[in-house]
Amino acid sequence: MKKLLPLLPLVAATPAMAATGPFVSLGNTDFIVLLAFIVFVLVLVYFKVPGMVAGMLDKRADTIKSELEEARALREEAQTILASYERKQKEVSEQADKIVEHAKIEATEAAERAKEDLKDSIKRRLAAAEDQIKSAENAAVKEVRDSAIAIAIGAAEDIIAKKMTAAEGNKLIEDAIQDVETKLH
Repeated sequence: MKKLLPLLPLVAATPAMAATGPFVSLGNTDFIVLLAFIVFVLVLVYFKVPGMVAGMLDKRADTIKSELEEARALREEAQTILASYERKQKEVSEQADKIVEHAKIEATEAAERAKEDLKDSIKRRLAAAEDQIKSAENAAVKEVRDSAIAIAIGAAEDIIAKKMTAAEGNKLIEDAIQDVETKLH
C-alpha cells in the first residue's frame, strides 16, 4: 500500500473528478482507465519490474563505477609511465651532457698531446738540421784541410825539388823503404 501512496496525487488530479455522475461505475471510462492503470502498476509490482529496473540501474551504475575505476587506474598508470619516461629523458640528457663534457676533455687532451708531439717533432727536426749543419761544417773544414794539405804538399815538392839533389832523393827513398819494412814486420 505504501507503494501506491505516491500515485494518489496522480489519481486525484485527473479529469475524472470533474465528470458528472458516479465516478465508481463501469460506465465511466475514466474509472476504467484508472482501474487498468492500477492493475498495470500492480502487475509491474507483482512481477518485480521496479526491482528489476532498479537492479539493472544498479548494475549499470556498478559497471560505470568499475569503468571509472579502470579509467582512474589507467590514468595513474599513464602518469607513472609518463614520469618514468621523463626520468629516463632526464637521465639520457644527463648522460649526453656527460658524453659531451668527456668529449671536450678528450679533445683538449688530444690537442695538448698534439702540441707536445709538434714540439717534439720540431726539436727533432732542429736537431737533425743542426747535425746536418755540423756535418756540412766538418766536411767544409775537411775539404779546406785537404786542400791546404794538397797545396802544402805541392809547395813542399816544389821546394824540395828545387833544393834537393838526386843523391839526396835516393837516400830519402831508401830510408823510407827501410822504415816501412821495420813497421810492417
